[in-house]
Amino acid sequence: MAGHSHWANIAHKKGLIDAKRGKLWSKLARGIIVAAKEGGGDPAANLKLRYAINDAKAGNMPKDTIEKAIKKGSGELEGGNLEQVLYEGYGPGGVAVLCEIYTDNRNRTAPEVRKIFEMAGGKLGATGCVAWMFDRKGMARVSKASVDEDRLMEIALEAGADDVREDGDQFEVIAEPEAFNGVCSALEAAGIQTESASLTRLPKDTVDVTGEDARRVLKMLELLDEHDDVQSVSANFNIPEEAMAELEG
Repeated sequence: MAGHSHWANIAHKKGLIDAKRGKLWSKLARGIIVAAKEGGGDPAANLKLRYAINDAKAGNMPKDTIEKAIKKGSGELEGGNLEQVLYEGYGPGGVAVLCEIYTDNRNRTAPEVRKIFEMAGGKLGATGCVAWMFDRKGMARVSKASVDEDRLMEIALEAGADDVREDGDQFEVIAEPEAFNGVCSALEAAGIQTESASLTRLPKDTVDVTGEDARRVLKMLELLDEHDDVQSVSANFNIPEEAMAELEG
């Protein structure tokens, strides 16, 4: 089982729990604020903002909350003093970990993230130490039960997707960031519902981890994901099926 896909599934399920605690909406709002701050408040002219709004709608965020976040990012309202930072490092077993951070205080966030790395037996690294191991892609997840694979592949590839692949009970539709919005629009027009759709970082290669290393990696990613300032986490690990069965047993 591909580690990044497994973690994406865990994070997606965890997101449903976060929504009850209000944490998911907070993270989605931060994504909108940063996108609007960087590229302006018009989603038609700001692709990153468009994706952030799509994520917020998928998370059932109210329209007025979305609009307020846009205004904060564009400077119409106070509270938009956030910056985007990438923290990079290594986890147990030599796993490369990349954290997208939205923070209003680097001096607070950096030591907190460093502590999570160190608690798991990992180490926060210098800028650029692992980012080159990942490609920026758009990924949409579609339930296998909702669509025929051949139909999904035909629609997605015709709309500009790079690939459609299986992951458990889901299909993953992969596309370049520039083509991703068109792919999502094509799926929507065809009546194909996505369970999630967002820009992500996919590893070019993976590192196998088993046993205690695998357990510590998953715990480390969970702690990072729970941190308020961590918007997303990517890692290049792979847990073989028999090792995953042991962890879940």
